[in-house]
Amino acid sequence: MRFLLFVVVWFAAGLPLPASAQSTTLPEPVARALAQAGIPENAAAFYVREVGAERPLVAAGADRALNPASTIKLLTAFAALETLGPAYRWVTGAYAAGPLNNKGVLEGDLVIKGQGDPKLTLENFWLLLRNLRGRGVREIRGDLVLDRGYFEAEAFDPARFDEQPMRPYNTGPDALLVNFKAVRLLFVPDVEARAVRIIPEPALPQVRIVNNLALDAAGACGDWVGKLRLEAQGGVAAARLAFNGSFAASCGERTRNFSVLGQAQYTLALFRELWRELGGVFRGTVREGVAAPEARLIASIESPPLAEIVRDMNKFSNNVMARQLFLTLGAAGAGAPATAGKADSIIRQWLAQKGLSFPELVLENGSGLSRIERISARSLGELLLAAFASPVMPELMASLPLAAVDGTLKKHLSGAEVAGRAHLKTGSLSGVSAIAGYVLDNQGRRVVVVFMVNHVNAGNAQPVQEALLKWVYNR
Repeated sequence: MRFLLFVVVWFAAGLPLPASAQSTTLPEPVARALAQAGIPENAAAFYVREVGAERPLVAAGADRALNPASTIKLLTAFAALETLGPAYRWVTGAYAAGPLNNKGVLEGDLVIKGQGDPKLTLENFWLLLRNLRGRGVREIRGDLVLDRGYFEAEAFDPARFDEQPMRPYNTGPDALLVNFKAVRLLFVPDVEARAVRIIPEPALPQVRIVNNLALDAAGACGDWVGKLRLEAQGGVAAARLAFNGSFAASCGERTRNFSVLGQAQYTLALFRELWRELGGVFRGTVREGVAAPEARLIASIESPPLAEIVRDMNKFSNNVMARQLFLTLGAAGAGAPATAGKADSIIRQWLAQKGLSFPELVLENGSGLSRIERISARSLGELLLAAFASPVMPELMASLPLAAVDGTLKKHLSGAEVAGRAHLKTGSLSGVSAIAGYVLDNQGRRVVVVFMVNHVNAGNAQPVQEALLKWVYNR
């Protein structure tokens, strides 16, 4: 009764409810799903608020500082869209450190200078080299020099996070990160030959593929990755990927990506192959260096605009792109070389300018691939509300996976009423599950939804997410 009297008096005064008086009671279907998942309420956080409303519909555990996993990409993306602008592009330049004669011979080194492009793919790197050939460069008599100084050099251990150094998401950030330092393997069943073909892209001599796969002509696809029985050996200069299991014909063509070699060694190997295919001549090696003031820019390639980068990053939760973007914020805002500390400072300055105070915020790399990053559900919800009022709202919202349609949500909520009406960033780590974004409910109201779990049973949280989204849609 005292609480109800307090609420009546507070409303009569025309004041919004303080956080301590807001609803901490979960909707019944959500509470039931949480219990069935074996997740205690004190390990979860909920924040649900209609855009334009004075107070949240649900704010249970909303002030707990929790690991947000990949939902922290919302902060990185929003900060980048506002501070750099949706049209921002990264430029990778090729410089001649020596004279280029009229026969197309560069009498010196070729310097490639990176600025942290998050999407310097195989295709774009090829275009840069094609541009060089188109400008008459035929032979390079010096070395390939990599200028990676836009990001501060740091010792990076790709096995540190989960002892899976060849998983692409563990690739470290780099000012000159070419093709995510990855080799894509295409597995092709050949029923007539009773064999499985493995086609690498790019095909690098330093990466040896051993194919001992047996074709399973009649079996179900199932856990096709587990059936490959991979034996991997990696190193800075060479790698070996041996497949000794089976592959079901019913799987059709499938792909897997592997991060291999050291940054410089991968770039050199790819450069050699592409330059040879383009008819160029190169007999040098690779080394670190800088583009000296007298070096002449002879070719360059621009990245796609930031709005497109953010879309790729969020739709598919690309941790490598997020780390590249995070460091770019540091370099662009506080000067090169970029560091995580500079990026953290720039983001906090931007939050302060927007009147947002997140005292519990802990940032490590802005991607969510972290055991120490922290934010509360309330702060993430307030960030989404601020984003909805921002001029870059369309770009940010369009970057989020659409329930049952694409990205990391393509296979979720199919057939549910909320399908196609929820733009949500997902996040998942061992012991962590999270969603955050916008739901368009059945009355046409836009609602901010944040849900995070930090618990050993976080892997059971999907039914809770679905119950919450359905409740928000139908309430």
